[in-house]
Amino acid sequence: MTPESAVQQAMARRNAALLAAIEFNSDGLVPAIAQQHDSGEVLMLAWMNRAAIEETLASGAVCYWSRSRQRLWRKGETSGQTQRLVEFRVDCDGDTVLLLVDQTGVACHTGRRNCFFRALRGETLTTIAEPLVAPSSLYGET
Repeated sequence: MTPESAVQQAMARRNAALLAAIEFNSDGLVPAIAQQHDSGEVLMLAWMNRAAIEETLASGAVCYWSRSRQRLWRKGETSGQTQRLVEFRVDCDGDTVLLLVDQTGVACHTGRRNCFFRALRGETLTTIAEPLVAPSSLYGET
């Protein structure tokens, strides 16, 4: 066995063990929380299927499942705002994953650093962070 094939077999065993630990829902999806690895900032929640997890593990570039487009969504493929996987974690029940990432640019399609830019303050849902980048510059929208 060549060293390359031994590494490939070890990676396949690791991926199989990880996938076996995940409880996918009836749609074959698991919620994935993206968190900035060094600051702890929660960036976003998205969904992953087996293929998205496999691609993320293989490439190191985070890939999700787009429920609206019904296809794999490679974070940053359109906007350039990418996520590099630092660590992959599975919660105690196996029904949620936590991705520690290195975020390049903004994580939210609204141009904000993260998707959690509204907070309940008193009786009002208040915007607590303004866009850092115009969405039109990310996606060519008008």
